[in-house]
Order: sequence, then structure tokens, then C-alpha cells
Amino acid sequence: MLPATSPKHLASPQSGGKPGVVQSMYSHDLPASMPLRSAILLGIRIDAISWEQAIGRIVRWAQAGSSRMVCLCNVHSLVTASRAPQLAAALHGSDMNSPDGAPLAWLMRRRGWPEQQRLSGPDLMWTLLGEAERLQLPVFLLGGTPATLAQLSQRLASAFPQLPLAGSLSPPFRPLDEQDNERIADMIHACGARIVLVGLGCPKQEIWMAAQRGRISAAMLGVGAAFDYHAGTATRAPLAWQRAGFEWLYRLVQEPTRLARRYLVTNTLFLLALPRELWRRPHG
Repeated sequence: MLPATSPKHLASPQSGGKPGVVQSMYSHDLPASMPLRSAILLGIRIDAISWEQAIGRIVRWAQAGSSRMVCLCNVHSLVTASRAPQLAAALHGSDMNSPDGAPLAWLMRRRGWPEQQRLSGPDLMWTLLGEAERLQLPVFLLGGTPATLAQLSQRLASAFPQLPLAGSLSPPFRPLDEQDNERIADMIHACGARIVLVGLGCPKQEIWMAAQRGRISAAMLGVGAAFDYHAGTATRAPLAWQRAGFEWLYRLVQEPTRLARRYLVTNTLFLLALPRELWRRPHG
């Protein structure tokens, strides 16, 4: 099922691909090697890209076994990057930075891309899994607790019975050292995964993907809390809240102790920076 904010109709599969390679049903109008159009928001590059273009590009990277990283950016990640050089460096080096948060999609529309939609992490993950099943692209899940991964694996087996789930791992909650990273990279390489969904949370997942870029021959996506939503261990905001841009508020009500400081601080800093961002010329 397509996310509610994505286009209702998808491009037909393109012909003329490599023999023996099933073609993605998503748009091929952006070659995977072509730089994306983008704007600079709070000092970070955010790419102007549609649902079809994002999925199509990720799929082509995965089919080619190309080591790539995709970051789904929101207000929290951009404000955090302004104060965390390691996260900022990871986002600057990413192959795709899509507007996950509704405020960023709104800013992109104000900055010259009137059709820009929000590409939310849980929806992008779910749509990509459907395409991975159709194209038989092996998927690896990294992040979450063992219980969450067990429930998520059951949900995926039911929703995508032909999906080649290559493996999963709940890493330690402590900072991962080089030995940990080598072990994880070896595990992903051995199972042949072409798509790695990383649910470690920001900024840990972005920094981890940046360190593994060039080491893991797969398209890596940082999907944040998507594992919990799809596993059923967390409740996502109703669709009306999502469309209104208040998914963050719903999460705050659900987990005030853990998220109060995060949202109050980052949202306040974003609002303070907003007038400057609105005065910037289009396209950065």
C-alpha cells in the first residue's frame, strides 16, 4: 500500500534494462548518477525529490550493489546537526537527504519546489519493502530491541511473504566500536543484503551509515522509529495529525518524559531560525 501522501499512480516499468534484471515500477527519470536538485536548510542539503524518484533511485543502487546512504531528515536532525559536527558531516556526505519532517517539506515548497511532499521514514520503508519483495532484493534490519525485531519480522512475513529477509541484528545500546562495526559489516556482507534498514535513531544511525559507506555494498536507509511503528510496539499518529504536521506532538504526548527536552529545544531553535530561512533565495 502506498503512503497517504504519495502519488496515487505510479510509472510503468521501463523497458530496455539489463538482461535478467527486473525493472522497478518507479520512475527512472532521474539517473542514479545524476546529482539531485536541492536547497540548503539550516546549513544542511535537503534534496527535492518525489516518492517515485526516491524509491527508483534507491532500488537502482540496491540492484547495482552500490554502497550508498539515505538520510530522512526532520527538524530534530537538522537542529542537532547545527551543534554536532559529526552528524553534520554525515548529512553532507549522504547520497540522499529527503524531507521527512512536514516543516522541511513546507520550507522546500516555499524555496522553489511547490510539489515537494513529505517523505516520511515509516512510509518510505514500507513502500520500499514492497518493491524489494517484487524485485527480490535481500533486506537486512539493524536496530531496535530483540523483541521489536522478532515482532517486526513476523509482521513482514505476513505483509510481504516473498520478501527475502536476509537477516537482522539488535546491536548493543552502547556506542559501537570498530570491532562491532567490522562484525556487523561482515554479517551483512555474508548474507548478501542489498538494502539495509537502520533503526538506531538520530544521530547514531546517520553517523553509523557514514562510517560504513564504502564498506557495505548495499543501500543503507536510516529509518528512525519506523521499526517500532511497524512492529506494533509504538503507536503512530493518526493520519490527520500527520497531514497537519503534528506527528511530533502526538509522539510527545505518548512519551513526554523521553521526548520533552528533544522537541521543546529543537522546535524552539527551529522557530528562531525560520525567519532567516524564509528570507533565503530559492534553491539555497
